[in-house]
Amino acid sequence: MSDFAFFISKYMVPGQLATSNSSFTNTTVSPLTPHGYSQKLGIAILSIAFIIGFPGNAFVIWSIVSCMKKCSVTCLLILHLAIADIIVILTAPVFLHLLSTGSWIFGNIICKICHYISCLSMYASIFFISSMSIDRYFAVAKPLSSIGVRTKMLLGKVILAIWVLACVLAIPMPIYRAVETINNKEQCRHVHMTPAHIIFHYVFETVTGFVIPFTIIMFCYLYIGLRLRSAKFQTKHKTSRLVVMIIVVFAIFWLPYHVVNMIQVSGEVFSSDKLRKMARLARPNVTALAFLSSSINPILYVFAGGSFIRTAGVGFLAKLFEGTGSDANGVWKIPQLFKQKGHEESIDLRNTNKIITD
Repeated sequence: MSDFAFFISKYMVPGQLATSNSSFTNTTVSPLTPHGYSQKLGIAILSIAFIIGFPGNAFVIWSIVSCMKKCSVTCLLILHLAIADIIVILTAPVFLHLLSTGSWIFGNIICKICHYISCLSMYASIFFISSMSIDRYFAVAKPLSSIGVRTKMLLGKVILAIWVLACVLAIPMPIYRAVETINNKEQCRHVHMTPAHIIFHYVFETVTGFVIPFTIIMFCYLYIGLRLRSAKFQTKHKTSRLVVMIIVVFAIFWLPYHVVNMIQVSGEVFSSDKLRKMARLARPNVTALAFLSSSINPILYVFAGGSFIRTAGVGFLAKLFEGTGSDANGVWKIPQLFKQKGHEESIDLRNTNKIITD
């Protein structure tokens, strides 16, 4: 979401930027004025994201905090994923004002903060989703040894580390944002001094915010898939299916954004005006798609937990998330099975010794 201001300005600008080096501070740009249909489309996208995403994620947070007696690892990660989504949705009214008026009135600090929050949310979301995948990996690959690892104390440290890491990785975002006056109107926009800054910014964002996390996710689920195919015992897959749906939805909404990042980088590396123009034209649409991703997960949970609505009422999400502990319970049952088997063998041995003695 780090190019959200570009998305906003694009929906309000009927023409293209006057020069190909549109990201540089010394560039000449075309007027930013409201532009009928495009402006209405931008307002509609933001309004839908806010109307669905804010109450939806708030309901998820309420369901977990108020309605659940015991949370699984996956449930706690979903809670923080909802928090990451709702904080970026809270910036929507600011950008809706920009769309409706055509100018940025909130100053340079708010400009940097809003885009910093958007970038932080992106990192936090993908890191929490990656953590869900790693948890599934340990639950399937290391069911016995992971018992001492998958604890609430360790999970709390992991969650804190994720938030801290997201805060650090999002630092370049406010560095490359500033308010500039264009045709007597202030705009919050990208400020890249040289092509090297563009390359660094987008490569850093895509590698740390998509390539590395999704490599980890793919490794985890490739192993899980192979392990479950060769497993001689049956196990429950409810949690894994829910996590996979969250991963797929995130990839659908964010992959196009990072592809456009790489197109823009290629345009700078090869000095290709065609690639630069391609990225410039595609960026508003993929950025809008990425912004909408913050409002999709609650809809996903409603479909996944729809069967609980009649029985649990407003607590149906809590009922759904309680099911995410089923896999963990299955893991905890494995050592219990060995203990029970050992206990039965000891009873049989005592009975045998008693018979021999008698």
